[in-house]
Amino acid sequence: MSGYAADDGRDARLARFDRQPITWHSCRRNRNDDIGKTLDAAGARCAEVTVPVDYSAPDGRTTTVAISRRKASDRARRLGTLMINTGGPSESLSGVTWVLQGLPPFAVGSPQLAKRYDLVGMDPRFMGRNPPLACGWPTGLAEKAAFVGLDRASFDRSVALTRKLAARCAGQKDLLPHVSTRNIARDLDVIRAVLGERKVSYLGWSYGGYLGGVYLQMFPDRVDRMLLDSPPDPDTYGADGARDNAPALAAEQRNWAAWAARHDDRYHLGATTAQVLASMDVIRRVADRGRPVRIGRHRADLNLVRRLALGTDAEWTYARWSDMMRLLYDAARGVKVTPTPAQEEVLAILSSTEVNTEAAASAASRCADRASSSRDPEVYYRDIQAHRAGEPFFGPPNRNVTPCTFWPAEPAEPPTTIRNGRPVLIVGASGDPGTPYAGQLVMHRALTGSRMLTLRGAYRHGVTFFEGNPCVDRVANRYLLTGVLPGTDITCSRVSPYPGASGSGETPTKD
Repeated sequence: MSGYAADDGRDARLARFDRQPITWHSCRRNRNDDIGKTLDAAGARCAEVTVPVDYSAPDGRTTTVAISRRKASDRARRLGTLMINTGGPSESLSGVTWVLQGLPPFAVGSPQLAKRYDLVGMDPRFMGRNPPLACGWPTGLAEKAAFVGLDRASFDRSVALTRKLAARCAGQKDLLPHVSTRNIARDLDVIRAVLGERKVSYLGWSYGGYLGGVYLQMFPDRVDRMLLDSPPDPDTYGADGARDNAPALAAEQRNWAAWAARHDDRYHLGATTAQVLASMDVIRRVADRGRPVRIGRHRADLNLVRRLALGTDAEWTYARWSDMMRLLYDAARGVKVTPTPAQEEVLAILSSTEVNTEAAASAASRCADRASSSRDPEVYYRDIQAHRAGEPFFGPPNRNVTPCTFWPAEPAEPPTTIRNGRPVLIVGASGDPGTPYAGQLVMHRALTGSRMLTLRGAYRHGVTFFEGNPCVDRVANRYLLTGVLPGTDITCSRVSPYPGASGSGETPTKD
């Protein structure tokens, strides 16, 4: 049976992709392939699946998507295939190993899932190990283009850089409309069919939560169990999806500042939350002037502080962030500073001019999902100015033009409207700075059969099997292993507001 029965773009010619043979091989491509080495060590095998570039023209151009699979170790009790997407959109093959064995402090894993499911990861089209989009974006240039100082000239420079980024993709104009999440979801369904599965289960974090929602909307009868962790707002995801994220980012910054104040004997950024935030404002004011400062061998734009996402409130992250903020604070005041080897590595990446194919493909996906709200830069400038006083730190970059503002191709399809009653589990942190909790609740309301599990008092992006919270992981494992959703929404609490990879032992409490 064709895998497109629930897709309104169904075409009988697509059946040949469902029936294609698959050849499994070692995941390690060369001696420097650390991801492939890790996958091989975990018992995974890799393959490539051919898919049409344009699903409305399946006899036309094709591309390949790379996948990895680690078979269930308990074959007698195998539950099926669990597809995994770790977010981005970007390379996600390594997500298989995260669930397999855990990579503390990033994950603590779930051994039972590896025993009961075939775990399958996929690199979304034109990303990771797939044929890339040849846009030639240097590393960090997209982030650099996003930042706007106090003067109009800095905004104009930002617009010029962003136009150049978009223009670099003009040669890929025939591919750009087809990097959408809808097509990535169709690719997932081809993989399902190639693997011989009538239904699959799904586990996705961040963007992976949005991809899961789109897949569920397009192919509801192909889903068994689905867990969406930290999904973005499905009604705004796309070109301007981060426009209203500044308040959540500022809340996380305040949470870190309170922690740093309690450790002022080490970091000397201030003994109170207000004093630490004042130190950050010193950095912000220098960044707004757009004058590079000397940090070791680097002439650095202090706007980089707005590019260094925390994403988690674990002790080790806050400690590393505080060390970096002390370095930048001193540099902003003209003090001669020498970065540590770890800080030097971060600065080298941010200043690299190497081509970053991942950034272009990720932007192309957002542009293909939902076009910019306006192609007039003045609209964005007025928005920045209207919110600058209330959002001085994170507002300008989040409200600025993006490459999608000048994108050389329009979306091939309208955005996906996610509205259905299929049962799924949604997990999120109340202080998520990456995909704010309010947007996660929009996904919860759109999926009327869903249950929401909230980690209260947490400022982190990605919870399930990352947080190490027994309350969260117990509910998640029970659902994925038994198919039983909680009877109502659930809130989990944390023993400490600043745990490391080991989490709390709290039990769920019904809302």
